[in-house]
Amino acid sequence: MPKMKTKSAATKRFTKTASGEIKFKHTNKNHKVGKKNQSRIRTLRKGGYVDSTMKKNVSGLIGE
Repeated sequence: MPKMKTKSAATKRFTKTASGEIKFKHTNKNHKVGKKNQSRIRTLRKGGYVDSTMKKNVSGLIGE
């Protein structure tokens, strides 16, 4: 059985931490920022962690 290829789009967007969590950056902060309020932009600036329900799917995409 051949090895599964990793999805290169997913490897650019997700990183795995030492504790096993999968980290990502929020989207929608680069374009049309003028109509978004400051608290929303501030929230998008921070990173996030993948939810436990999606962890298995994302880890399969990044080849873990």
